[in-house]
Amino acid sequence: MRVLFYILRKEFVQIFRDRMMLPMLLFMPFLQLLILPFAADMDVRHLKIVIVDNDCSPSSRSLISKFTASDLFEIYAVSNSYPQALKSVETDKADIILQIPHNFERDLIREGNVSVAVTADAINGVKAGLGTSYLSAIIQNFNRNIILEWSPDINLSAAQDIRYSFWYNPNLRYKNFIVPAILVLLVTVISGFISALNIVSEKEKGTIEQINVTPLKKWQFIIGKLLPFWFIGLFDFSLGLLILHFVYNIPIVGSLSTLYLFAVVYITGILGFGLLISTVSKTQQQSMFVAFFFIMIFILMSGLFTNVESMPPWAHTISSLIPVTHFMHAVRAIVLKGSVFLDLWVDMVYIFCFDIVAISAAVINYHKTA
Repeated sequence: MRVLFYILRKEFVQIFRDRMMLPMLLFMPFLQLLILPFAADMDVRHLKIVIVDNDCSPSSRSLISKFTASDLFEIYAVSNSYPQALKSVETDKADIILQIPHNFERDLIREGNVSVAVTADAINGVKAGLGTSYLSAIIQNFNRNIILEWSPDINLSAAQDIRYSFWYNPNLRYKNFIVPAILVLLVTVISGFISALNIVSEKEKGTIEQINVTPLKKWQFIIGKLLPFWFIGLFDFSLGLLILHFVYNIPIVGSLSTLYLFAVVYITGILGFGLLISTVSKTQQQSMFVAFFFIMIFILMSGLFTNVESMPPWAHTISSLIPVTHFMHAVRAIVLKGSVFLDLWVDMVYIFCFDIVAISAAVINYHKTA
């Protein structure tokens, strides 16, 4: 155990001696967690809309006023020319066109039925889908007010009494969904990349040969390389939880002990996976490319932005084998829903199995030769 103590001391001295390493491990996650949630915000607000009003009647102006009263839309222009409005969409100055036809008010009064045309820029499908959904809701509200104004005897409140109850995120704040995921992402990137460069840096410096002639066992060497970054990973995770709670005002509903249990097991596995990459790589450049390849797969298939259940069956199978998917699900469930360990034991089984495979492979693949 004395030899293990010496290798641990060597790693800590090397970390604190490197002037770039410590700021990168401690302060960069802090800054990224403060910046990334604002860049990765999927809430759709202030959509620019061009209204083609071919009627210019009190009813059409009443409909237009519905959009000015909402922060969902920002009226870019009111025009009577559809080709001119279409140019605004083609030049990315507007997102949606609402075309009010001629005789809008007359047909509404005589026939009680009139159609409006909606044209949306669908290059960004999520933005277009949400924008048209918001627009349809405003038009339905306009219809409801018209019916109540012209037919006061109709009791619409009795026929349509829709009440929504949003659990775990009552204000529908997208940051409540994305901030825990970005915290998981940062812990994964920091732990994975740094550990992937660890052993291969010893190879490039030539110090690995000096270590190989010592009585240090392979498992002691791997543990000595893993523990320092394990503490740093937990520190980054704790710092992220403080930012999550005090900066973004996201209450941690669940148990901190359960949250840290998952973090301890997960960080161990990611560090082991990084060390495995480091044992098979000959240069730091190779190690960086291999780590980048796997971490990109982890990020895109972990459910960071999209729902895992909506993936194709083959992609869903791959996603279920990725530890990031289960840790992200666990963190979101504990922080937002207050889930307990018995609710998440399946996620723990997947993460623990990944730990065993990654660390065992790193120990076996490290060849201690003089």
